[in-house]
Amino acid sequence: MEPIIQFKGADILGGDSTVIYGLDMSINPGDFVYVVGKVGSGKTSIIRTMTAENRLLRGEGTVCGFDLRTLRTKDIPMLRRRLGVVFQDFQLLMDRSVEANLEFVLRATGWKDRTAIDDRIAEVLKDVGMETKAHKMPHQLSGGEQQRIAIARALLNHPQAILADEPTGNLDGETADGILKLLRKLNEEGTAIVMVTHNRSIFERYAGRVFSCENEKCTELIDDDTFDLDLSI
Repeated sequence: MEPIIQFKGADILGGDSTVIYGLDMSINPGDFVYVVGKVGSGKTSIIRTMTAENRLLRGEGTVCGFDLRTLRTKDIPMLRRRLGVVFQDFQLLMDRSVEANLEFVLRATGWKDRTAIDDRIAEVLKDVGMETKAHKMPHQLSGGEQQRIAIARALLNHPQAILADEPTGNLDGETADGILKLLRKLNEEGTAIVMVTHNRSIFERYAGRVFSCENEKCTELIDDDTFDLDLSI
C-alpha cells in the first residue's frame, strides 16, 4: 500500500527555526492519526509542512505523490486540492452564505459547470448532516454547525486525506463529540484523517495511531505509552 503522506528523517520548520528534528511518519489510506503535544511543540508546523506552507529543507517528504523537496510553487495548488484542511477557527467567509462559501472553493479549484457545482455542494452538505443550511449565513449557525460546514468544504475535491488542526478546540464537549463522530464516519468510509490535538480525552475515547511531539521530536506511541503523556499547556 502506497502511503498518502510520508516523512523520513525530516526536519520541520516553524518560521525560520527547526521545531522538530528527524521526523519519521507514514500515513496510509484509511488511517486515523493523532498528532499530540503541548502548545508550541510543533504539531501545527507538521500540518503546514504537509500543505507546503512550510518548506522542507532536510530529510524526505512526500504528500499525495508530490515530493516536498522539489515541489514547484506552481504545483502547490494541485497538491492542496488533494488534501482537505479543517481549522480550529472555521475560516468561513462571513459575508456570504454557506452555499456561496462552498461554491467559491470549487470555482477557485477549477470547477466551471453550474450543475456539477450544485450537485457537489448538495453531496458534501448531506455528508455532514447540513443539507438544510445551504442558504444560511455563517453567523446564523452555531459553532458546531460552522465546523461541519468547514468539514464539508474540506471534502469538496474528494481529498485523499483530511488534515484537522484542533478542530474541536473552540467547541463545547457535546458539540466536539459530534464533530469527532463525523470525522470517524468519514474515516470509516475511506478518507485518511490526520488530527492535531492536545486534548487527551479525544484520543483515549476514539482509537487511532498517536504521534507525540515533545523535546523537538515527534514519535509514534505504542500500546499504553499515551498514559504517560503530559499535555498540560
